Amino acid sequence: MSRRIAIFGAGAIGGLLGAKLALAGVDVTVVARGPHLAAMRARGLTLISGGERHVVPVRAVEDPAEAGVQDYVIVTLKAHSLPAAAPAIARLMGPESALVTGINGIPYWYFHGLDGPLSGRHVESVDPDGVVWRTLPPAQVIGAVVYPAAEVVEPGVIEHTYGDRFSLGEPDGSRSERGQILSQLLVQAGFKAPLRPGIRDEIWVKLWGNLAFNPLSALTGSTLDRLGTRPDLRAVARTMMLEGQAVGEAVGAKFSIDVEKRIDGAAEVGAHKTSMLQDLERGRPMEIDALLGAIVELGRLTEVATPACDLILALVRERARLAGCY
Repeated sequence: MSRRIAIFGAGAIGGLLGAKLALAGVDVTVVARGPHLAAMRARGLTLISGGERHVVPVRAVEDPAEAGVQDYVIVTLKAHSLPAAAPAIARLMGPESALVTGINGIPYWYFHGLDGPLSGRHVESVDPDGVVWRTLPPAQVIGAVVYPAAEVVEPGVIEHTYGDRFSLGEPDGSRSERGQILSQLLVQAGFKAPLRPGIRDEIWVKLWGNLAFNPLSALTGSTLDRLGTRPDLRAVARTMMLEGQAVGEAVGAKFSIDVEKRIDGAAEVGAHKTSMLQDLERGRPMEIDALLGAIVELGRLTEVATPACDLILALVRERARLAGCY
């Protein structure tokens, strides 16, 4: 099953995918830049996982044109980076290529093929003016929900800390041949990669915690255990999540667990700093609009009130502006 796969944005998650796919014998190209790219070109990609250290030779490029057209392009950027990167990603795509979006939050293609009055609408918070929609046609997309945690501990070195599941799903819920082939390739590489008929529901369940815990952690500096167990903080998170659930249900999502279990699951992760808090501390752009701005936008579109989310969104945007992270 020879397929060409490019990983665009081969940081922590992209590097993990690239290394494990290459170890499984898949034809992989990673698109990266800066010291990380230079290290991979000079020494290969090092993966530390499960107590083992693998050094994997990978084809690493900065210009996607060097890689040529791919069967699958897996994008593992932060959501706010996608509009600027879309023209470069398009250089890896032919008419038969599949674009796999392993990006947090509401994806730009959310309303593609979704029945209802919002069908075919772009999400302004994550795709201003619909630029990504026009550049990367949603018909070529396979949705993905990313569960592993990994970190670039130094240029060219990825440490995988936990998780091995990448859920996949066609926006129309079909069991497509392209989806099944990608699932098989990921399974061969050591991942769990179920092809889900309701990928949007799974996107919402992951987002459900992120829409509250990420901005609250950035505003307070608190870790997941405190946000999920201190009664006052838990109450704020619960209020935001219930608003988010109402928005999700208004656009057709189904929530398979209740809010208390979802909060408990986050608290059990322990003294973990969310990605948004880590980005704030490191002076990097924060994923505010994909995780919370889009919820407020969809609330407006569906006439669902989101007062707590509105309040926290205003505060976390200002926190990010003042830190130069928005």
